[in-house]
Amino acid sequence: MHENNVSYVFLLGFPNLHSYNIILFLLLLIIYCFTICGNVIIIALVSMSKTLHSPMYFFITQVSVLDILMATNILPYLLHIVLHNGGTMSLDACISQFYVFGISESSECFILMVMSYDRYLAICNPLRYNSLISKAFCGKSAILSWSLSVLLVGLHIIRIYKLDFCGPSLVDHFFCDFPPILKLSCSDTSLILIQAALIGIIIITFPFIMIIVSYVFIITTILNIRSISGRQKAFSTCSSHLTVVCIFFGILFSVYVIPNKEHLLDTNKILSLLYTVVIPLLNPFIYSLRNKDFKRAFLKWKLNYN
Repeated sequence: MHENNVSYVFLLGFPNLHSYNIILFLLLLIIYCFTICGNVIIIALVSMSKTLHSPMYFFITQVSVLDILMATNILPYLLHIVLHNGGTMSLDACISQFYVFGISESSECFILMVMSYDRYLAICNPLRYNSLISKAFCGKSAILSWSLSVLLVGLHIIRIYKLDFCGPSLVDHFFCDFPPILKLSCSDTSLILIQAALIGIIIITFPFIMIIVSYVFIITTILNIRSISGRQKAFSTCSSHLTVVCIFFGILFSVYVIPNKEHLLDTNKILSLLYTVVIPLLNPFIYSLRNKDFKRAFLKWKLNYN
């Protein structure tokens, strides 16, 4: 029989940093504002500028939408937790937060994989690029990425709701992630852990392998270009994406793939803070500061606005 003695959970946040609450609150508030503004500017520039109406920039806007979703899902309540030395939320709200988090992270994995395929065709097979990477392909890729994420993470949610939650209702984290939710349960979690491993292969490992394969071909092609300027130009078209991939998947593997230990909990919190808070802030700057088209579009928009 399904039993549930936990209706609310208390997120501890960062108990070791209570003396720095105000500073941490202001820092996180600034990060949230810059994250939203940066990603909204990226979306606005791509939608308004005709020079940015290409598949690569369409996928960048998808990443921006996901970063806004991630930041809005995590940061507002994190600000509450920091200001009040912890925070209480219902178990349903906690699981819902994990669901939205899972969808945004999973979708970003798939979108980054599709972007690597886009860069592979642009550099390794440019003659077929326009015929293969069409508007229809972009739309279908985005819809499929979101749909797969909703479905796969939804399987987790269904399994979580079948668990018995007996407490204690303390969550030693700053948001409702998968491992902390499992710690609230007194059920046998072996099946859900096996399911998590299988879904993790689809969501994290498979996209990462496909990205690695794409970049093996990309790097091989770039090295075969005779002129140094040609190599630099080819590499510049994928350097931003490669930077995001290295940071994003590096942290994901550190938190979810490499076995965790209790004494590394604070380290995992810091890593989680990086991919839920810092990466959504950095992505717009990584994509825009190293891209001449974005700089031109921004300057043109600024001149028209003034």
